Amino acid sequence: MTITTADVLVIGGGTGGYSTALRAAALGLDVVLVERDKVGGTCLHRGCIPSKAMLHAAELVDGIAEARERWGVKATLDSVDWAALVATRDDIVVRNHKGVEAHLAHAGVRVVRGSARLTGPRTVRVEEAPVDAAPGVRPQSAPGARELTARRGIVLATGSRPRTLPGLTPDGRRVVTSDDALFAPGLPASVLVLGGGAIGVEYASFHRSMGAEVTLVEAADRIVPLEDADVSRHLTRGLKKRGIDVRAGARLLDAEVLADGVRARVRTARGEVRTVEAERLLVAVGRAPVTEGLDLAAAGLTADARGFVVPADWNRLETAVPGVHVVGDLLPPPSPGLAHASFAEGLLVAETLAGRVPAPVDYAAVPRVTYSAPQTASVGLSESEARARGREVEVNTMPLTAVAKGMVHGQGGMVKVVAEAGGGRVLGVHLVGPHVSEMIAESQLIVGWDAEPSDVARHVHAHPTLSEAVGEVFLTLAGRGLHQQ
Repeated sequence: MTITTADVLVIGGGTGGYSTALRAAALGLDVVLVERDKVGGTCLHRGCIPSKAMLHAAELVDGIAEARERWGVKATLDSVDWAALVATRDDIVVRNHKGVEAHLAHAGVRVVRGSARLTGPRTVRVEEAPVDAAPGVRPQSAPGARELTARRGIVLATGSRPRTLPGLTPDGRRVVTSDDALFAPGLPASVLVLGGGAIGVEYASFHRSMGAEVTLVEAADRIVPLEDADVSRHLTRGLKKRGIDVRAGARLLDAEVLADGVRARVRTARGEVRTVEAERLLVAVGRAPVTEGLDLAAAGLTADARGFVVPADWNRLETAVPGVHVVGDLLPPPSPGLAHASFAEGLLVAETLAGRVPAPVDYAAVPRVTYSAPQTASVGLSESEARARGREVEVNTMPLTAVAKGMVHGQGGMVKVVAEAGGGRVLGVHLVGPHVSEMIAESQLIVGWDAEPSDVARHVHAHPTLSEAVGEVFLTLAGRGLHQQ
């Protein structure tokens, strides 16, 4: 049996794991990263990257319709070449995957492919998988076992998997999860999406752009329930305008897989039972942390009732077992389970293991984005959250159509800012509309640096842009608004 010793052992090669490994290596630590599949994890191979590639294609399809119907451009869409679309998507994923592998190799991170199991607070056993080789060429290594020992610490970064509902067995064709939705065969003519969070909304938006009849069912009383209520209201309006049947406050009673689709019964918010038939049922009801086979107990660890590994020290993301840290989807709230949050967590843990004292992750300043049409983007506290914490707040909103560029895009939307009353610091910024995912960085800095509206009002926003609506809201809160009373 091969025995390997390193400063840091990272279990899991997704965004949290490989960011930890890269930063630790850059700080001079000897790092081994264990991954049983491909480095890059869910985000790169089944989530963020391929889904955003597909949503970009959906945006192009929508643009053709807008060109014809609104702008007089006599454009037509003959069809969507699904195979060509998938090939482009996969090429983007492959190039990113090769890039991550190259970064790890250049940094000197040793990557071990296999399934890891904790055997102690500083030791891991890996059942290695064979290294891929070209057809007809003997693999470079055979499957075997390897013992790994960490001198400084172990980082758990095993990610998450899609949750499902009782009685629903995903088959990758008629009933699919968010992990395999993009890889199901062809484009369905109709889709029933269960779950109105960011993932469900994005898939509902994508399939509608591709011409499908879409029903979106959310058990909470509104979609994107973790966002500000006004965000939810504007997003619901935008999705319904596009022809998506949005059913909030509704629950799935049962579903039956048929030869050509799925038949489901849904209880609506009014208590009515409605039958929905669709070619595909997409389950997007959240994700669960992956700890199966990790043997947490061997290292003296336990998971909570939801399966999360809770840090004893959130400033270091360190568990009750010294030297064992957690990043990414294994963390419970306030970690939001977002790829960019896991990057920050990886940097924090790597620097901690290198003997530094980094600032803890400011989860309130982590932006949240839904890449639908329209998009949503937010950072900080919602109005209800701020009031629930006893804050006296001042709120200002502005429709994007109040600025010229918003009229040009014609998708509606809004800017909403929540600030402490009396000109105090900004607590939250909430956006709905076209391309707002590219507008949230400014607001992230405003919230993260505890800026006040008067601080922002001094800065000039370019005209005509969508972002000038953000500037106008802050001007108004600072008592200097031009277009609002």
